Amino acid sequence: MNYTYDTVIVGAGQAGVQVAQSLRQGGYAGSIALIGDDPHQPYERPPLSKAFLRGEVEASQFLLRSSSYWAEQGIETFFGTTVNVVSPADHLIHTSMDDRFEYRHLVWAAGGSPRRLPIEGAELDGVYSLRDLKDAISIREAMRTARTAVIIGGGHIGLEVAAALRLRGCSVTVIEAADRLLARVTSPTVSAFYEKLHRDRGVDIRTGSGVSEIHGTDGKVSAVTLIEGESLPVDLVLVGIGLVPSIEALAVGGVECSNGVNIDADGRTSVDGVFAAGDCANKHHPFANGERVRLESVPNATEQAKAVSNAILGIPNGKTPAPWFWSHQYEVKLQTVGLMTDYDEAIVRGDVENAKFSVVYLRDGRIIALDCINNVRDFAQGRQLVEAGAVASAGEVRDVDLLKSLLARNEVQADQL
Repeated sequence: MNYTYDTVIVGAGQAGVQVAQSLRQGGYAGSIALIGDDPHQPYERPPLSKAFLRGEVEASQFLLRSSSYWAEQGIETFFGTTVNVVSPADHLIHTSMDDRFEYRHLVWAAGGSPRRLPIEGAELDGVYSLRDLKDAISIREAMRTARTAVIIGGGHIGLEVAAALRLRGCSVTVIEAADRLLARVTSPTVSAFYEKLHRDRGVDIRTGSGVSEIHGTDGKVSAVTLIEGESLPVDLVLVGIGLVPSIEALAVGGVECSNGVNIDADGRTSVDGVFAAGDCANKHHPFANGERVRLESVPNATEQAKAVSNAILGIPNGKTPAPWFWSHQYEVKLQTVGLMTDYDEAIVRGDVENAKFSVVYLRDGRIIALDCINNVRDFAQGRQLVEAGAVASAGEVRDVDLLKSLLARNEVQADQL
């Protein structure tokens, strides 16, 4: 069929849903189509690796919007539909259902897909990745009978799943290629804390290692072979080695892409009328020393979506807020604000031994990021300090009672500029 809309949004995750909602909230009267490859009603993804796997919530409890919302707002939805061709010159997209959508504005919020392991046995039954509800349902079902699991990848997703498995009594081994857990996203201090946290709960951590082959019996995973030659018996494998942004259709259509879709501060791409937001979008970020970064988080998706909707509505966008992230593992809550790009000092505040501390990252004497472990107060105050580009010495940062004073001082400095 042929359709025509003022705005077509590709991707029904956090970013795509937020664009649609913000447009309507901003008084947008044009027609809107929301296209998503997931057949389910749009839902939050963070609970998938946490509360959902632990059996504490069901999918109906973390829908992004009620099923009636779309009709009430005059937003037409096409779920279970993949866009495979983008023709910006013609303002057309083509879908897997053999439909054609003509648009005035196209918003690409298609996210990405889990990076696959290029090794023998990666497609066996019992080898999972975790990106969507279908994946989470399969993993949760497998967890009912799994006795031994191997997690390939020591990032937040892998560690969150490891925690969920241990809480169910499963034996877990985490395999990480780098020399420490969470190496891409945090400092050695926080990496060491999480390694100890998981080891204390019985997780076998193997850093500086990898998997060379996955073995199966009758099509079902039964063992993995490490690059050192050791064989580990296993009945559940999770691959958590990163996300590949879904940009191929845009790139073929002539939209400039690098590690994601290249966008400006308003979410505009290199092609007129085409915007992008969310996990697939790559922008020069003021909190990354001006470097291009592609961030994978709900707050980032939400902020970029609001910027895109403002651009379509003709509303000027303000300053980009500091990015922030979170992770829950066992009883530990991590909250991160800012980006630790090129930090030159990492200052520890608080009590590491009792799991209530923060690491404050400085670059050229300014606070650029914090990792806060069970420390909501530091996160709240630190977020404002990062936003302000607060100046501080290492000694000042170490003073547990000083963040509030730093904030007051930097507010005065900002007023004097």
